[in-house]
Amino acid sequence: MRHLYRCPIRWADLDMLGHVNNVIYVDYLQEARIDMLRTHAPEIRATDVGEGLVVVRHEVQFVAPLMFRAEPVSIECWVTEIRAGSFTMAYEVFDETATGRRVYLRATTVLAPFVFAEERPRRLRPDEKDVLRGFVEPSPLPPSVRMGEPKLLEAGHYPLHVRFSDVDAYGHVNNVKYFEYFQEARIAYITHVAHDGSDIGVQFVVAQCDVDYKTPILFRGEPYRVQSWVSHVGRSSFGMESIILDGDTVLSRARVVMVTFDRATQRSVPAPERVRALFQEQFEAAARA
Repeated sequence: MRHLYRCPIRWADLDMLGHVNNVIYVDYLQEARIDMLRTHAPEIRATDVGEGLVVVRHEVQFVAPLMFRAEPVSIECWVTEIRAGSFTMAYEVFDETATGRRVYLRATTVLAPFVFAEERPRRLRPDEKDVLRGFVEPSPLPPSVRMGEPKLLEAGHYPLHVRFSDVDAYGHVNNVKYFEYFQEARIAYITHVAHDGSDIGVQFVVAQCDVDYKTPILFRGEPYRVQSWVSHVGRSSFGMESIILDGDTVLSRARVVMVTFDRATQRSVPAPERVRALFQEQFEAAARA
């Protein structure tokens, strides 16, 4: 069984291409997830301050651009796996059309019950597992790709300042904000390595974004450190990985696949040779690090 959530689209959700920004989709998934758990599994107490859920991992596959419109977009969510101390939820963001289902995004989220008052995880209770079993279906995504070893490049350094509004009711930075942090670091890195320091002159869209959550990020005055590096260079796609650090401690990791994009045709296109050369240079620098 799947839970259906009708998600409104806000004008502020759009990026410079007129698409719903990749970060915003994760906010939509959070809304759908909470709606499902509050409707069908209130025992898990997903929105309580004292006890609830933490996100362990997101895997997000962006299938097609979603534009602004007045009517909501549909999100189905369900459970793919139940373990002793965690479970995985899956999502599909779509519209039903005359010719069939038009899918914009597929994703999964690993969630773990957590006692915030004691700052510790806990196991799922038998009654919670019983509720979740009613929503079990296969995963919509292939097996995940393992992330590589971190690379500490000077060009990939970005100081991350946490805003007070980034913090949720539990005192931690909300899981959605991590996608925003990695996006900021990624854009700063690409802008920095463009040799004249200006815009790189080509459009990118995000095709895949996976984020691992290791240790909660808290609000503080001094910045955290983000390190990014190029992990793959293709004909029209580029892989980039990033880590968020507090000293030598890795707080979170991300792997992103970007695709060069033609705004006029709304399709992927081969990257210009100068752009491939730029990313290849960074890929080789990471390999030497």
